[in-house]
Amino acid sequence: MSIHPTSVVAPTAVVPESCSVGPWCTIGPNVILGDDCELVSHVVLDGHLTAGTRNRFYSFACVGVAPQDLKYRGEPTGAVLGDDNTIRECVTISRGTAGGGGTTRVGSGCLIMAYTHIGHDSIIGDHCLLANGATLAGHVTVEDYATVGALCPVHQFCRIGRHAYIGGGTTITQDVLPFSLTSAKREVHAYSINKVGLERRGFDRERIRAIHHAYRLLLSSRMNIAQAIEALRAEGIQTEDVQYLVDFIGQSDRGIIR
Repeated sequence: MSIHPTSVVAPTAVVPESCSVGPWCTIGPNVILGDDCELVSHVVLDGHLTAGTRNRFYSFACVGVAPQDLKYRGEPTGAVLGDDNTIRECVTISRGTAGGGGTTRVGSGCLIMAYTHIGHDSIIGDHCLLANGATLAGHVTVEDYATVGALCPVHQFCRIGRHAYIGGGTTITQDVLPFSLTSAKREVHAYSINKVGLERRGFDRERIRAIHHAYRLLLSSRMNIAQAIEALRAEGIQTEDVQYLVDFIGQSDRGIIR
């Protein structure tokens, strides 16, 4: 096992022999790592943290640390990470709270760039990209393949749909529609679908066309959201993507960015 002599690893932590722990790292007593994880240097892993295989933690990342919540009183809450995540410099991922479900979750294949904060009880899906300085308050959900741009604050309990792309510096206070390209020029709007991202992920022309048609009704017509959804249903919803979009809107508690 490769553990630098300056690092402190609690005797009860689970660190497989295939892992590499660089200098000045701290691993708490309830941490469980999967195979082939790497801690570059000055990494803090704490709380009831379980991380899968091949995760890489860069310098000064703090994962599983106590939540920034005044109601937290040291309850044994935790955080769970999947496989193949890259956690860059100075990232903070708080563990959950008793009132919020108890667990913060990050999926697999995510790139979490420097200075990103993932607040307590948040749920991050698979293959997400959180750019430098993205700031997620507690209870935020980021679904699969979504991108949160640099310096984006996201309000508590907001939901970011699958394949959404949020431009840098955009303040998010409502739910972000799946497949959307959302940005702040003068005001925060969903401007179009994330066509480039969808093409890169293998969406064919017909699939994109169906999503685009739904967005024209939702964003560009003179109908309100309820009328647009009724129009889509009257036409007959032809694809799973459009059905998911309609369900996402129907399940929104904070309202959507239109």
